[in-house]
Amino acid sequence: MAGHFITLEGGEGAGKTTLIDGIARALEAQGQKVIKTREPGGTPGAEAIRDLLVNGPVDRWSPTAEALLFYAARVDHVDRVIRPNVAAGNWVLCDRFADSTRAYQGAAGGISADRLDALHRMALERFEPDLTLVIDIDPMEGLERAWARGEAETRFEAKGQTFHERLRQGFLDIAHDNPGRCAVIDGGQAAGDVLSAALDVFRDRFGAP
Repeated sequence: MAGHFITLEGGEGAGKTTLIDGIARALEAQGQKVIKTREPGGTPGAEAIRDLLVNGPVDRWSPTAEALLFYAARVDHVDRVIRPNVAAGNWVLCDRFADSTRAYQGAAGGISADRLDALHRMALERFEPDLTLVIDIDPMEGLERAWARGEAETRFEAKGQTFHERLRQGFLDIAHDNPGRCAVIDGGQAAGDVLSAALDVFRDRFGAP
């Protein structure tokens, strides 16, 4: 059986982690092996880079420096976790991938799409997910959810409302430009309804779960 690489994208507090858990349970109920992972992270080296990226003052890194650090972590993650598991026939569910760089450092941070596309090709050639679910939610609602859960504020959460509004539009633009790979799901719904919508997309694309 061919493996599949699935990514979940969206702003802060969109509910990606909860949705990944629900999708994983549905797939595992049908006997599939599922690997849950995240970016930045997924390997010891990439987790060390994550600490550099999410902690510290807002202006710790420029958008270009952030993008380079993200891709350093991403290459290690793809080489050590994602590619081997997909090749083994497993489903890999990843909380964020390259679209987050395109949205955070590109649409919201000001790096041109051409520069980020060149960086992606240099680092990973044309490697992309089989499916990307973009969980769309009002930025302020998402941030309030994250804070209500008691999550520590990261550098990115602290970047301000204008940044997060550009971020949301960036994700929507990515989905619009990549309809064969991306599907947008309303993240403002109850968690069960978000999961049902996601599983409908899976059945349409893959016939499962």
